[in-house]
Amino acid sequence: MLKKIKKIALIFSITLLASFLIIQLLIFNESHSVNITELQTQEFDYIIVLGAAVWGSEPSPALYNRLVTTYQFAKDNNVKIIVCGGLGAGNTITEAAAMKSFLINKNINAARIFKEEHSTSTFENFKYARDKIAPAAGIDNPRILIISSDFHLFRAKFLAQRLGFEVAGLPAETPPNTKISMFFREYFAVIKSFLFDH
Repeated sequence: MLKKIKKIALIFSITLLASFLIIQLLIFNESHSVNITELQTQEFDYIIVLGAAVWGSEPSPALYNRLVTTYQFAKDNNVKIIVCGGLGAGNTITEAAAMKSFLINKNINAARIFKEEHSTSTFENFKYARDKIAPAAGIDNPRILIISSDFHLFRAKFLAQRLGFEVAGLPAETPPNTKISMFFREYFAVIKSFLFDH
C-alpha cells in the first residue's frame, strides 16, 4: 500500500512539474514572440488595453508600462481604443478612467477612447468589451490588438479567442521587482482560466 501511495505521489509530482514547465514555456514564448514593425502594418478594429492596479488616481508601474506601450503604438494611427478595468478596493476612480486620462494627457484624441469600467477579471475585460463593440460596429469577429503585461498575454489571447475575437498581442514590460513572482503566479491563473472562464 505504501509503495502504491509513493508511486501515485511520484506520478503526480512529475505531472505537476511537466505542466508547470510547459505552461511557463508558452507564457514566455508569447511574451517575446512579437514583431512591432509587422503589427504596425496590420489593420485592427480595436486596441484593447487590459487594466491593472491604480494607486490613488495614478497608474501603478505595471499599468503605466501598459499605457506607454499603448501610446507608442496608437500615436501614429487612428485605431479605436478600449481601456478595461473596474473600480479596485480603496480607489476613487476606475482603472479605465485612469487609463483614459493618461492617454488623453499624451494627446490621444478622447473620442477614440472607450471605457469598459465594470470588469474585475481578464475574462470579464473581454466579455464586457465585446458587448461594447458588437452593437456599435456590427462586427461578428472583431480583430483586436491586446496590450497587456508580457506575462499576461498568453492567457489574455486564449480568453479573447474563446469569446470570438481575432487577436494579436503586444507585450508591455513587467516591472523588474515583480517579474519573477508574476510569471510564477500566472501558471495558476492559466489553469483557473482554462477550466472555469467560459
